[in-house]
Amino acid sequence: MNPQLLTELVTLKMPFGKYKEKLICDLPETYLVWFHSKGFPPGKLGELLGTMYEIRLNGLEYLLKPLRNSR
Repeated sequence: MNPQLLTELVTLKMPFGKYKEKLICDLPETYLVWFHSKGFPPGKLGELLGTMYEIRLNGLEYLLKPLRNSR
């Protein structure tokens, strides 16, 4: 896993929609599941949402704690 992606998950905000301005790492699981079923957007945002989905799916949220605490 790319460490830069993990940092971006705790610093970048959702640019549109119902959860606009919410950190990617704070998006609800149901929203990530919805994107997974409909298809993630192209580009960097899709990569971040897909990564966050996999982190939640596999119970790996602990990987983000040190990054959140260092902010």
